[in-house]
Amino acid sequence: MTLRLIGTTSDDGDCPTLYEIEDTNEILVQGDRETNPEHLAQLRDVKPSETFVRVPRSLLTRYTPSTPAPALQPFSEIAHLFREFRHTAFRLETRRGYASDRRSPKWARWQTGEDIANDPANAWRQNVAKQTAAGKRFERVRIVDEPATEGQRFLLASAPGNVAAGEDIRNLTRAEAKRLRLPDYDFWLFDSHVLARFAFDDHDTTLGVYVTEDPAEVLAACQARDAAWHHAVRTTDFAERVASTM
Repeated sequence: MTLRLIGTTSDDGDCPTLYEIEDTNEILVQGDRETNPEHLAQLRDVKPSETFVRVPRSLLTRYTPSTPAPALQPFSEIAHLFREFRHTAFRLETRRGYASDRRSPKWARWQTGEDIANDPANAWRQNVAKQTAAGKRFERVRIVDEPATEGQRFLLASAPGNVAAGEDIRNLTRAEAKRLRLPDYDFWLFDSHVLARFAFDDHDTTLGVYVTEDPAEVLAACQARDAAWHHAVRTTDFAERVASTM
């Protein structure tokens, strides 16, 4: 079972952090071990397998989920949100590659050196154009390794078509993302209210999404979005930086 970072109040690598144990309804708490003998003596019904940690009240107040863990559902179940959101749709992309990209006809064309930046508008870009014309915002931050992986370079090459349609796509190095303590999972955040968190298999294939409106989950996503957006670099500038290192 994998752990998913929910939130932390730590600074400079301090401990207090909450994780979700995926596919369960359990939360893992990270903090400083309790060693005060007076406190330990007052604990009740202690089993040999148990340990105890200290965390600030603010960690639990801000991040403890208040609703049951959401069920995994097909990505198609959230298709309507890309038309019906009212203000902003934000995506954080954290992976080193996506199976859907590698299966795309554009992938083979790009590998032969073809320019894929200005392909005709597809259904996705048509919807982006329609929604942004209505005053809404589509935003993405993509985390990129140094050096960029093949999958990340493909996305940099194809991004201008999405940008021309109305998406604001920016990029952030993985080192910077780690410094900012950004989550290591992909998500869409709609109107700072609905969170759709991706699940992938070991081959980068999308298994589905976990959709929630839990305030703690949404707050953590909003904070990640704001931190990422503040430090991220526009696609054109970032692509030039990557090209100069190759």
